[in-house]
Amino acid sequence: MIVPPEQLNADVLRSIIESFITREGTDYGEQEWSLEEKVEQLLPQVLNGEVAIVYDEASESITLMERQALPPQ
Repeated sequence: MIVPPEQLNADVLRSIIESFITREGTDYGEQEWSLEEKVEQLLPQVLNGEVAIVYDEASESITLMERQALPPQ
């Protein structure tokens, strides 16, 4: 199930994004980004619909997925 970000308060939305970022592991790119910088990069993508908040009822978990990677609904 896709959860529209506008249905979440700002603190919950930020917590979901931070949780996703921290479970994704370590960056090995040329530049290190702080958690705050990563949140600032990902939040607009969630708000404009490029990245969807996906709730899985079976596992009762939430993750973020690129909208284009989602199966057609």
